[in-house]
Amino acid sequence: MSTSFPRWYDDGMPHIWLPYSQMKTAIPSLPVVATHGARITLADGRELVDGIASWWTACHGYNHPHIIQAVEAQLRSFPHVMFGGLVHEPALTLAKRLSKIAPAGLNRVFFSDSGSVAVEVALKIALQYWRNSGKPHKDRFVCFTHGYHGDTMGAMSVSDPEKSLHKAFRGSVIKQYVVDIPSDEYGFSEFDSLLAAEHGHIAGIIIEPLVQGAGGMKFHSVDVLAELYRIAKKHNILFIADEIATGFGRTGSMFACEQAGITPDIMCIGKALTGGAVTLGATLTQDAVFEVFYDDSPDHAFMHGPTFMANPLACAAANASLDLFDKEPRLKQVAAIEAQMAEQLEPCRKLPFVEDVRVMGGIGVVQMEAGVDVYSLRPKLIEQGVWVRPFGDIIYLTPAFTVTSDELAQLTQSITTVIKGL
Repeated sequence: MSTSFPRWYDDGMPHIWLPYSQMKTAIPSLPVVATHGARITLADGRELVDGIASWWTACHGYNHPHIIQAVEAQLRSFPHVMFGGLVHEPALTLAKRLSKIAPAGLNRVFFSDSGSVAVEVALKIALQYWRNSGKPHKDRFVCFTHGYHGDTMGAMSVSDPEKSLHKAFRGSVIKQYVVDIPSDEYGFSEFDSLLAAEHGHIAGIIIEPLVQGAGGMKFHSVDVLAELYRIAKKHNILFIADEIATGFGRTGSMFACEQAGITPDIMCIGKALTGGAVTLGATLTQDAVFEVFYDDSPDHAFMHGPTFMANPLACAAANASLDLFDKEPRLKQVAAIEAQMAEQLEPCRKLPFVEDVRVMGGIGVVQMEAGVDVYSLRPKLIEQGVWVRPFGDIIYLTPAFTVTSDELAQLTQSITTVIKGL
């Protein structure tokens, strides 16, 4: 690997604290000087095909001119204004557009500044919903093994407590009901029994619909999602869909919940909301949830407000991103990506140390056997000219929807090559 790093890199690295890294032993991070389409340009001139779209955010590819123009135009007007007592057109327009494309009935939009905060907002809304309704004892959540909802304290509490990302905080976060996602009649019966017994204490159920992302890219079926929703409604429990990673086309539909024909009470979005250009999150609710806060009493108001919520630059980027979903064939592109990944990753199933291969929408996963050091594959993939970040026991792809067929073939072939080299 090249060590020709620019001076700004050498000068800055002693001061930076990087994410998800043991700084003492981590391999050097690669200095980036430009991006374009599905490619990242490094300071030494190399180009890498990005297979994960910067944590699956850059759905339209990097530097899309329509998004850039929208952000530049907004920057000339005003880059930010507080959203307390003031509003602006980019946010109002975005809220209206989101309510139209979201599962029917999600008509209220609360903006925040990241996916994790969108989850925190969802949890707080659910808790206060029951307090405003005179049921303060409904103060716990049902969540799932392999689930991941962010790194803030509330989000960690509804993520799998055994995840290595959060092990350091076990015992310091609120204890929730953590269960396996049911996969058969017996599992659903147990799930139903848990909710029947504990519904007086359960404020809501939170799930990543169809795909559990950072917990290992675990898939579950549309039928499973629909049955979980049915049981939640049976026991009068709020259903929270975390569509931060799955939303905006990643699973093949605009939102994963659409495939199950359900409308959650609360839905969280982020990541690809702005096409990967600027950070923004949002929490959408049904009117029935909002109306429990709509009251003469100030005590029933939702007292939450991130400083940079509804940032005009971010809202402008998000509106531009939605324009691209309207004008360009994104979901058709996702279908083509799905077909190509299914074909080109399937041969990995026969390779040594491979346990499973699975594809859904714009997500391709090669799951390795336990004991394989997938982290050691990261520099080998870079040598193949691609940016792919294996973790846990998986090598995965979540490319930009605008990735070319040749670029996608380079990504899948690189994965095959490094696995063959084990």
